[in-house]
Amino acid sequence: MPVKTTISNGPDSADVTFILAHGAGAGMDTPFMNQISEGLAREGAKVIRFEFPYMKIVRETGKRRPPDKAEKLISSFIEVIKANPSKQLIIGGKSMGGRMASIIAADEDQVKSLNISGCVCLGYPFHPPNKPDKLRLGHFSSLKIPTLICQGERDVFGTKNEVNNYNLPKNVELCWLKDGDHSFKPRKKSGVNSEHNIATAKEHIARKFIA
Repeated sequence: MPVKTTISNGPDSADVTFILAHGAGAGMDTPFMNQISEGLAREGAKVIRFEFPYMKIVRETGKRRPPDKAEKLISSFIEVIKANPSKQLIIGGKSMGGRMASIIAADEDQVKSLNISGCVCLGYPFHPPNKPDKLRLGHFSSLKIPTLICQGERDVFGTKNEVNNYNLPKNVELCWLKDGDHSFKPRKKSGVNSEHNIATAKEHIARKFIA
């Protein structure tokens, strides 16, 4: 049986389409990706999730492997975008997937040719854990379209205290999730749970790109 490489939620007639990529270590059908995608579909959007080539191999073999190089990830992302045109197209994803989307969104020629309207990053990897000096922001100065980053306040890839000191472009909006980690999961003492934080992220995404 062939491995499924895309999942679609929401009506084909939707005015807004989201194309979302997964993070480095898990595929498109994690509980996190399910909740975000199904939540946006309930808001009336069409949401397409896809898997990068290396993750397809992981599913076929059952053996973990590192992500492909950025060039291959971006190329496969663009292939999915071209196959799913929309009147209003928002690209994004979880962690690495969101980073690849932001690189595409920072290319003005790609934005025009692919008709990309916005970008959403779910837990952006601003830097590797414990390496706050190795910032992944070089392309942000070229990021001109509306962009939303939903980030846990204590994300080891970029905490609230760290990110608030970055000079991000004005078109980049931050949605902070209370006490959340890289997957928005808070500690029990915070008084909130993962479902609350994921729902909050979904509401911000819907308000910015669907309403």
